[in-house]
Amino acid sequence: MKQDVIIIGAGIIGLTTAERLLTHGANVTILERSQAGQESSWAGGGILSPLLPWKYSDHVTQLTSYSATQFPAWISSLQKASGIDPEYVISGMCILPPYDLEMAKQWCSIRCIEIEQSTISNIFPIENNFDFNRTQPHDRSLFLPNTAQVRNPRLLRALISRVMQLGGKILENCTVNRLNTNYQQIHSITSSCGEFVADYYIVSAGAWSIEILGAHALQLDIRPIKGQMLLFKFDAPPIHNILVQNDLYIIPRRDGHVLIGSTLEDVGFDKQTTISAFNQLLRHAGNILPSLKKMPIKQHWSGLRPASPKNIPTIGWHPTIRNLLINSGHYRYGVTMAPASAEILVNEMTGAKQPFDTLPYQAGWEIN
Repeated sequence: MKQDVIIIGAGIIGLTTAERLLTHGANVTILERSQAGQESSWAGGGILSPLLPWKYSDHVTQLTSYSATQFPAWISSLQKASGIDPEYVISGMCILPPYDLEMAKQWCSIRCIEIEQSTISNIFPIENNFDFNRTQPHDRSLFLPNTAQVRNPRLLRALISRVMQLGGKILENCTVNRLNTNYQQIHSITSSCGEFVADYYIVSAGAWSIEILGAHALQLDIRPIKGQMLLFKFDAPPIHNILVQNDLYIIPRRDGHVLIGSTLEDVGFDKQTTISAFNQLLRHAGNILPSLKKMPIKQHWSGLRPASPKNIPTIGWHPTIRNLLINSGHYRYGVTMAPASAEILVNEMTGAKQPFDTLPYQAGWEIN
């Protein structure tokens, strides 16, 4: 395709969509209101799976599972092209009680996903779990050995490099003010850095997507949900698997960094960090890994997730505007869903066959 495409938003979804379009021959310009790759895509943890996948709809897990299979080859190609290692690691995910054992086993069995019910001493070699709080009932923990993670700030840097390498343009500090429409199509975009004209326009602005769409948002429900996270640094990783308990996760990086996340706060576009969230996260995580309470915190930040009903993103054509598409509303799993979402969107544009039924990802326009 030789069309000119403007993408609004340079997060993980916008960048991944741009990369795929560029490899199809499109001319792509990304307009970013702030800095590329610095919003919720950067702020998250990079777990390539829903925390408790059996609690999500098939529309979510179908997309995350298909997307996860693309990561090894995708990361390899990005690393080779950019020289940046996004640190894709199959680290496994340990799920601590409470959980629904029968639901988890049945869900995994139907999908041929490996799952183990084991003691912590079997999951963590004794030399690696000296710090584990053994007063909690961890003997009934579940383990998903094939769950992977990626270091999302590095992935974003690799993607930015690749997009520019392929000839894409990224204009930062460029706020879109208005979509100018006529005869059921966009004829131009008015922004803080000028007016832009293209053949197609894609909104991938995350939590800001509704603001961009304005009256064209119809019934689309995408709103910001704040998540706060903590970062610690150990000399060596105190654990080697992702730990999950309810909505809390602990993610070890190869260099000894440990991420703790994350809150779910419906507070609009407020990104300020709070002492109460800090205490909540540290108390919960410290009950699992007591040595965290003795470590100085390295960083405390927040991001605004693009929340959507049931975590189902909207991907595809606008119902009435012929040259407008959206790829947004991925809530907690934008990084996880990125390659599959980009594939679906580009397939829509080119008329290529989809990997599965994608109608559920176009139903967001109709939700009240």
